[in-house]
Formats: sequence, C-alpha cells, structure tokens
Amino acid sequence: MSKPVFSTRFLVMAVVLIVCLITSNFFVPRLWQVAGLPLQLSGAVLLFPVSYILNDCITEVYGYRKARFVIWLAFLLSVFVALMAQLVCFLPAPLQESSRPVADSFNSLFAMVPRTTAASLVAFLVGSTVNAWIMSRMKVASRGRDFGLRAILSSVGGELADSVIFFPVVFAGVLPLGAVLQLAVTQVCAKVLYEIIALPLTAWFVRYTKKAEGIDTIDDNISYNPFKIKEI
Repeated sequence: MSKPVFSTRFLVMAVVLIVCLITSNFFVPRLWQVAGLPLQLSGAVLLFPVSYILNDCITEVYGYRKARFVIWLAFLLSVFVALMAQLVCFLPAPLQESSRPVADSFNSLFAMVPRTTAASLVAFLVGSTVNAWIMSRMKVASRGRDFGLRAILSSVGGELADSVIFFPVVFAGVLPLGAVLQLAVTQVCAKVLYEIIALPLTAWFVRYTKKAEGIDTIDDNISYNPFKIKEI
C-alpha cells in the first residue's frame, strides 16, 4: 500500500487561512474611518482578505476539492472557538473586585463573537465556496491561463456573496440600513483592492508552489457539490 502524500506547504496555507478567519471574527466590531472620508471599514479588512488570497492559491494549485476541505475545516474550528468564547463568558465573576472590570471588558468583546461568528461562518462558507467555484471553473475553461483575471473575478464574486450575508446580520439594529449597505459595499471594494495590490505576490507564490510541488491541478470531471467533503 502506497503512503499518502503529505504536503507541508498545503498544511501551512490551510492553517494560516483558518487563523485569519478566526482572528477576523474578533476584529469585526472595531470600525474605523477611512482617511478622513465619510466611509468606515471593519478592522477585519486588514486580515480577512488573506483567507481569500489563500483560497485562490489552494484552489489554483491543489484544486477545488482540497479548497472545499479547508473551507469546511475552517468552519468547524470557528464553531469551536465561538462556543469556547461563549462558555468562558458564562463563567462566574472573579472573587477580587479589582479583577471584575477586566472580566467585564473581556465579556463585552467576546460575548459578541457568537453572533459575529454565526454570520461569519455562513458568509465565509458561501463566499469561499463561490470564490473557489469561480476560480476552478474559469481555470477549466481557460485550461490554466489568465490567473490574474481569475483571481480578481473569483474574489469579486466571493467577497460580494460574503458581505451580502455578513453585514446585514451583524449590524442589523446596530447601524442604520443605509450605513450597513454602505459598509458592505465599501468593504467589498476595499477587500478586492487589497487582493489586486497583493496580486503580483500571489501570482509569484502560486508559480513557486506549483514548481515546488510539481503539480498544477485542473478540475476536470469533479463534483462541485459543496457537501462532498470526503472527496479530497
């Protein structure tokens, strides 16, 4: 029986993608104004696009099925972190009076995580699947050409699906509807711009990884069913 092939590069990309997703959930509530303009973004914009860039890289090099597996793994681990955060918030207050402001501050941040993460999980699952699907289908159609165009268009589709789900759920009742829509549109534009700026580095990394791994997967005759997780 042949031994399963283990890729350190694939493992590192998967771990970094998952860490970016989970960490972004804690950054979402922190809004900031864009360069004095009447626009604001979530703190997650600094980190979350990295997960989509890595999604592009994994799909481009290893194929849709590997990307689907990582997306679901990120989903399950995010659920675990959200549940643990909520459990810690439910713990009794500390004995020392001086420690209670710290506990209250902790709870004020992490108590938001379940709602944020619930929206993030659904949005990430849909957005990342759309991103990987567009990337894969366009690669099959072009037979591996035009990586830059595929990376940008897949990011537009994925980020749009993500934001349309995420921001109305997280900020409904917190911000006016107009502000929520403006935040969603601004966030999509900022994330796509982020990925365009990073595109030269992303393209170099993809070329390097393909050469180092000796593979360049084109997803001929595969199932795009997002629930067939065992097919990797």
